[in-house]
Amino acid sequence: MASSEVDQKFLGKLAKAVENDNALLAQVLFKILGLSINLSSQLISAQKQRRHDSAQTPAALELYFHIIWLSREGLVLLEQYVIPMVGNYVELKVLAYKLRASFYHIFVLFANTPAVSTMGIGTPESSRIDKGKGIARDDDPESGHSSVQHPQPLEGGPVNPPPGFGPERPEPPSAFLLKPGDYLPQAHRYFQEAVQLAETLLWGSHSLRLSVKTEYAAFLYECVHDTEGSRKLAKDTIAEVYEATEGIDNDMFTDACELVTVLGKMMKRGLGSSTTLRSRAQGSSSGTQGTPRVEQAAEGNASATVTPATPNEPPPGMI
Repeated sequence: MASSEVDQKFLGKLAKAVENDNALLAQVLFKILGLSINLSSQLISAQKQRRHDSAQTPAALELYFHIIWLSREGLVLLEQYVIPMVGNYVELKVLAYKLRASFYHIFVLFANTPAVSTMGIGTPESSRIDKGKGIARDDDPESGHSSVQHPQPLEGGPVNPPPGFGPERPEPPSAFLLKPGDYLPQAHRYFQEAVQLAETLLWGSHSLRLSVKTEYAAFLYECVHDTEGSRKLAKDTIAEVYEATEGIDNDMFTDACELVTVLGKMMKRGLGSSTTLRSRAQGSSSGTQGTPRVEQAAEGNASATVTPATPNEPPPGMI
């Protein structure tokens, strides 16, 4: 997400790298870095509150408002000052497009209308979330019944109010910060653009490329509710790490190992217990020995996935 440690590392490194050529761009990148660090702690607190089912308390609402405000301000800085200036920079261009998708990811999690996640502020009464089945509306025409039932027919037929005078849906509490709307399609499109850039400009074991795909896999699972798509993306990304032949420095190697471990866990989401997974793997092996390389990475053996550069070998000088 926009609070990812990998993204924060690249924000600081790239801000320093462009400081001599573009002082304004460097200044804005440092501001987004500070905002991202603040946002990281807020998101951790929001996850803890969700576990304790305290999403509707005044303190929780204030926390969610702060998260939405930080994301909105970061997006303004990004779209007005960073994205227009990244044409000549490789890593910075991928990072900028990824951060834009990340901020929209937060909008979808905490302030989308209709809600598609259990995170964030409560949903309007007109819709509810069925995990794994998308949005289930109370007044569903396919269900053959409505949540509003009249005990007897109205005499003389219904009388509708004039146009523009009917009852209005209540606005979400965050409407004063962010215009209510469905941000899911736009967020999905921005993630696809960021993934395409990462695949075109960066090699398979590049930690920034892994960061883009890791969050996209999380977005597919949490917001799109595409469990199979999320697992497939995680599996394919790990395979790309194995196929990469470029050397990387030790810092990027460490980040890549951590991200591959996260992707390995994403491959297992929705598949049941580890015992079930093990029995399925044994049933599909048909008597073959050993574990596939991608499954080894999923178990956390990330050290076998990428090869760090030697201490005397400089890291790729891409900005």
